[in-house]
Amino acid sequence: MFASPSNLTKTGLDALAIDPNNMGSLGLAISEAVEEAASRADTNYALGSVLNHVALHQTIIGLEAKKQLEMAGDWPDVIFAPCGGGSSFAGLAFPFIADNASGGRNGKPVRLVAVEPASCPSLTKGDFAYDFGDASGFTPLMKMYTLGHDFMPPGIHAGGLRYHGASPLVSQLYHEGLIEAMAVPQLATFDAGVMFARAEGIIPAPESNHAIRAVIDEALRCKETGEAKTLLFNLTGHGYFDMASYDRYFAGELEDFSYPEAAIKESLRHLPKVG
Repeated sequence: MFASPSNLTKTGLDALAIDPNNMGSLGLAISEAVEEAASRADTNYALGSVLNHVALHQTIIGLEAKKQLEMAGDWPDVIFAPCGGGSSFAGLAFPFIADNASGGRNGKPVRLVAVEPASCPSLTKGDFAYDFGDASGFTPLMKMYTLGHDFMPPGIHAGGLRYHGASPLVSQLYHEGLIEAMAVPQLATFDAGVMFARAEGIIPAPESNHAIRAVIDEALRCKETGEAKTLLFNLTGHGYFDMASYDRYFAGELEDFSYPEAAIKESLRHLPKVG
């Protein structure tokens, strides 16, 4: 296992030549993996994370959630899930889309909200366009919301959400208005994660904190308005391997970062020309 960018591939060396302090990204790691696989006869690479088969495989999460809700005699009003590439969001939300298409349970559709980091806002600030799934352009083109395949997100502490694009399936649903998206800043997510850990005894992964932040904010809105809502989110992982990130949060060393519009526009200028 090697950290990306590495000095083992041309892709990694090129990235480090441009910026020796490059923090890497999911798109860059994919490029290195594809390059490595393509150069070896004994190695293959299966692209995952954002693609259709991964999103649909993950729906076991939402299907199980539906069964549990039925056992509890309840049904969600709003579903929140962290969204980088989109597989975690798809896993929880997709099984509820068919219900929404038929008018929802009891005639009330469920709001489906993808929660992304403000520093890597592909759905909320990206373009719906054909782009590569990796930083170097090794993968096939996909129609998705993207910030540009060479977009390099800042080093926020939610690695799975540091991706330039969103799943083609998630992107299409967002484009058609069937799901919603929102972006939240880093410090607010860690604040939510600490609150959740103290209340539930589970330390959530920084990725999961994005959904927790959105749930807490929605619950507070309901408290103000007097509405009664059932809110569902997915805890996508524990944070035991992210304790250094929590240490930095408590030490006041983390900061919020909203990617400048000018930088996003510059990255989008490099989208591949299609047809």
